[in-house]
Amino acid sequence: MTKKIADLLVDVLAEAGVQRIYGVVGDSLNGITDSIRVKNNLEWVHVRHEEVAAFAAGAEAHLTGTLAVCAGSCGPGNMHLINGLYDCQRNRVPVLAIAAHIPSREIGSGYFQETDPKHIFAQCSDFCELVSDPDQMPRILETAIQTAISKRGVSVIVLPGDVALKDAVQGTRIRFHEPKSTVCPSDEELNILAELLNRSKKITILGGAGCAGAHAELIEVADKLQAPIVHALRGKEFIEYDNPFDVGLTGLLGFSSGYHAMMNCEVLLMLGTDFPYRDFYPKDAAIVQIDVRGEHLGRRSKLDFGLIGDTKTTLRALLPKLEQNSYQQHLKDSLEHYRKTRKDLDDLATANSNKGPIHPQYVARVIDKLATEDAVFTCDVGTPVIWSARYLTMNGKRRLIGSFNHGSMANALPDAIGAQAAYPGRQVISLSGDGGFSMLMGDVITLKQQNLPVKVIIFKNQALTFVELEQKASGFLEFGTDLQSPDFAKIAEGAGVLGLTVRTPDQVEPMIAQALKHDGPAVVEVFVSRQELSMPPTITLEQAKGFSLFMMKAVLSGRGDEIIDLAKVNLFR
Repeated sequence: MTKKIADLLVDVLAEAGVQRIYGVVGDSLNGITDSIRVKNNLEWVHVRHEEVAAFAAGAEAHLTGTLAVCAGSCGPGNMHLINGLYDCQRNRVPVLAIAAHIPSREIGSGYFQETDPKHIFAQCSDFCELVSDPDQMPRILETAIQTAISKRGVSVIVLPGDVALKDAVQGTRIRFHEPKSTVCPSDEELNILAELLNRSKKITILGGAGCAGAHAELIEVADKLQAPIVHALRGKEFIEYDNPFDVGLTGLLGFSSGYHAMMNCEVLLMLGTDFPYRDFYPKDAAIVQIDVRGEHLGRRSKLDFGLIGDTKTTLRALLPKLEQNSYQQHLKDSLEHYRKTRKDLDDLATANSNKGPIHPQYVARVIDKLATEDAVFTCDVGTPVIWSARYLTMNGKRRLIGSFNHGSMANALPDAIGAQAAYPGRQVISLSGDGGFSMLMGDVITLKQQNLPVKVIIFKNQALTFVELEQKASGFLEFGTDLQSPDFAKIAEGAGVLGLTVRTPDQVEPMIAQALKHDGPAVVEVFVSRQELSMPPTITLEQAKGFSLFMMKAVLSGRGDEIIDLAKVNLFR
């Protein structure tokens, strides 16, 4: 039987190591999905929304480091992929999206469901091309795959449904190769850097996701320099564990100790991070940045010296040139500051009483305590990411996934689907907000249908709480943030999933333990305090004024009870 373009596509993907495609079926995808059905060399993961498909593929690619694939039918179907693909692109994970298209003869006519995918996906991909003729395959597909792998980004293949059903004219042309090359600055550049570091006393390291695989080298350099290590959120899973130099996070979600270590240094050494918040960089320190992507150098702060190199290779080459720093006071001060800050944070993560309120910090601490040593955590943007950043501990085996660059709501459940599909025997826990969960909660059905034993813990406070915090800090009364959240446990039960509701602190640990032990997916909604304050590492004068203005407005508008609730939750524990 003659091989069709759809058959060729499926075969090439399988040869590239792809094991599954996330998507929603549709007429323009029928040729591809039928080929998957017949060949049985790929799994079709049927989700309920294409945005979920893209997030799930991104999570799989994040965990495995290998190519993951999602697909959407023509028009609205593949447009739903966009938000998740933006997240994949900004996280620099290798993902291929198959954007099925309208019949090729109708392109440009304003046909039913017609869009212009090449323009639509251009800004969230490194490669996007329309296949309009069988002669283009498999070369276009192979180029797309190799681009996604080598650039660690998104590629998009736009394939009209009728073209997918045409006869293929050639077979596979190449073997796919993931580059394992190393990038190192020149010896001259390393000598200049070593000279700067050797004559400096108070050095702080800021590390990010680019420190993956370089843990041993990072610790050795920190020891030589007697430098505290601050990490960005995406670097947490690679830097925090087994690290005597760790002083925590900085940024809006971070600790005052991380902020202190950066603001009091003479030299800030940035390694594999594109940390975006300019207000958290020191104003007077010399700043050195090492990144494998040259376009990242100096785009966040003033830069005294920038080098292009991967963290592991660069630190290995730099180490023999470094002298032992004899000045230890900066490190001691930073570690002591971190010890006090960590204690203050831990003191907040208590059950308080059996009457409530339930502090979300306590919920996160219980999850951290009960989770397995190789658990995969996914967290929603908003307050769940704050509690994840501050209370989930990494150990070199655990993983943490979130929309940390793109900042999209509703990513936690989709990410968990991709993580669980990639690692069916591993514990996967989603820390979801009630706002984020309700946005894409239709895919709780996917957990049951695909037999994915994901555990979803919902921090239920009936509000878009992080937005409320932003409003209060700016002096606004909260508006438009109320959520009339349904009974999520009953919704879960209706989908055939274990549903549990936690209303008092004494129920938190036993019910989360029950969910984690359950043989199958589970949803646990926990009623947590809405008025819990999450303080950033430093408070600006504008934020202090804004919060004072909020309190005055609340009293004058007859909402003074909110001020009392704030005090009860945050001061009288």
